[in-house]
Amino acid sequence: MASCKRRQQVGEEAEAADDGPFSRCAELILPWLTPRELAAVAMTSASLRRASRSVALRRASDAARGLEPLPVPFLNAVESLPYAYFLYTPSSLVLSPPHDALLRQPWGSSRTPARPAAFPGRPSCEAVDMVGGVVLGCDCERCEGDDCACWGGGGGGGQGEEAEVVVSECGPGCGCGPECGNRASQRGVEVRLKIVRDEKKGWCLFADQAIEKGRFVCEYAGEFLTTKEARVRQKEYDELALSQGFSSALLVVREHLPSGKACLRINIDATKVGNVGRFINHSCDGGNLSTVLVRSTGALLPRLCFFASKDIREGEELSFSYGEIRLRSNGLQCYCGASNCFGILPSELT
Repeated sequence: MASCKRRQQVGEEAEAADDGPFSRCAELILPWLTPRELAAVAMTSASLRRASRSVALRRASDAARGLEPLPVPFLNAVESLPYAYFLYTPSSLVLSPPHDALLRQPWGSSRTPARPAAFPGRPSCEAVDMVGGVVLGCDCERCEGDDCACWGGGGGGGQGEEAEVVVSECGPGCGCGPECGNRASQRGVEVRLKIVRDEKKGWCLFADQAIEKGRFVCEYAGEFLTTKEARVRQKEYDELALSQGFSSALLVVREHLPSGKACLRINIDATKVGNVGRFINHSCDGGNLSTVLVRSTGALLPRLCFFASKDIREGEELSFSYGEIRLRSNGLQCYCGASNCFGILPSELT
């Protein structure tokens, strides 16, 4: 018996002695793993189990991985799933090969990234419009209303449903800085939000503070797809939804031009690569968010942004209308709870 205790003590001391370099190595590797890989590693030793748990707790504490001005935590009181796994981008981007399935992004490290982790793609704001080799933009030091060429709004637009307005902001070629008043949607998530698990709806995005009407909440960020790519993916997602109850986050945005004869279609897929906007659910009564297409001067592609359409209370779920209801035999059930709920979620005919 004494011999067994001595061996156990020696084993614990050896594990503790290895804990320094071992922990540093785990700190570098574990944040790159998927939840399934992390769970498999956790079963191999007590040290890795502790390290894996620390990674999971840090992931649950901030869906944004430190890439937004404020953390956005996950809260789950209905089951053991601590967080939803996806790759984070603060703004929509065009991915380059290799295919996004091969992408990795560290999440759950004790070190906060100084800037967003790089993907093999380009953010929409970096795809610029040029005239004579010069990037378009104002030369204001401080943009104020009509004195700035970039300032403006109006228009119509759309999104599988229709976006409610199109506005213009300063862009990558402008002389003003990030604090410019005409860059309201470009500073990231500056209101406190939280992601809460619901037994029926799954993950939902909630306000964790009062938000006044008209304030920018977040962008709907993801991968820009061609219409052909969007149709292929939607077919895959529909098949997964039928067989596995899979829920996608592919959004089709339509901007109707002033002539009314043409339509710009934008496909944003936040299923695998996205931001907190992917957790905003549908409401049949229109919800409490307005959808706005934001065009930054000099940028080729607009961004879909959410602004508060009314005063929002702390603890209130954020929602918007996904679009026109199309009655389909295989349509997903709606649990929005609105008095005028149709009972089925809108679906886009890609």
